[in-house]
Amino acid sequence: MSFAYPYILLLLLCVPAYIVLYLLARMQRRRKLDKFGRAESLAGLMPLVSPYKPPLKLTLQLLAFSMIVIALARPWGGVKSVNDVKEGIEVVIAMDASNSMLAPASPESGSPDRMRTAKMMLEKLINRLNNDRVGLIEYAGDAYTLIPVTNDYVSAKMFLNSITPDQVPNQGTNIAAAIEMATRSFSDSKDIGKAIILITDAEELEDVQGVLDAVRKASKDKIQVDVIGVGSRNPVKIPEGRGYMMDPTTGMPVETALNEDLAVSIAEAGGGIYVNASNKGALSELEKQMDKVSKSALESSFTVVHDELFGFFAALALFFILLDILVVDSKFSWLDKITFFKKEDNEQK
Repeated sequence: MSFAYPYILLLLLCVPAYIVLYLLARMQRRRKLDKFGRAESLAGLMPLVSPYKPPLKLTLQLLAFSMIVIALARPWGGVKSVNDVKEGIEVVIAMDASNSMLAPASPESGSPDRMRTAKMMLEKLINRLNNDRVGLIEYAGDAYTLIPVTNDYVSAKMFLNSITPDQVPNQGTNIAAAIEMATRSFSDSKDIGKAIILITDAEELEDVQGVLDAVRKASKDKIQVDVIGVGSRNPVKIPEGRGYMMDPTTGMPVETALNEDLAVSIAEAGGGIYVNASNKGALSELEKQMDKVSKSALESSFTVVHDELFGFFAALALFFILLDILVVDSKFSWLDKITFFKKEDNEQK
């Protein structure tokens, strides 16, 4: 047996020191009693004093103290191997980075923009991921991989918060390119469950059929496609500088609205669900849907750990403490009522 903190065992030196002090105290007590008379005579004056209870209680207290010290030293009984298997799925997040994502998420005054609304929801989702792997793609007119599928959630959130429309020079909403790149981002294993989370306002799509075909192809490869819609059906203007983004052709402010019907169609084609990021229960619904994706072992590792004996000594300490509480210093009065030996009268009547 070994100890994680062996220096704590030095406290056990207090045990013999306490015994010596106890014996000295008993000797001093005996000397004082001897001044009043013989011990046999004084015993009748102290009927409740027990000669064996104090040493018994001292023994129990010292045993409890010793067990506590040993437990604090964290005893190890040996080593054992632990097989740690982590099960999860692979998730690729495709984030819309088109200019329309800078528009307010709702027509209400003071509403955060669509980009910020989507980021807050995705950050909460990543925080709830347990053993799953996550990848990140941003797209507008083209799609780009920001981070490959990984279990490094800190980096995933860092790259997520860095997404802005300025990073994508070719504007538009090329969802088909995002789906195809996300499909290629997964591992080659067919046993691992896979899901794509598409964040979009589903606006300005030039090739709707191409998008649906890409989603259906991903679904055939057993990849679930869930869609998070950002924005509202009511048209809103896109802020730019101190004003609004203008249409160079008409000279009028550009207005944008969530194409919710198309977003729902994409989710249905991908075997997933559609949720609106502005809804309070959207994250819970998305989590329930992702739980339907079959989990498999993503990582297996063998760890050699010490066999902890802390609990055994802690239980012994508690046992001795309870015994000490039950044992009182004075004699048990009910024992005086029990006669163990019967006196026999030897006199002949």
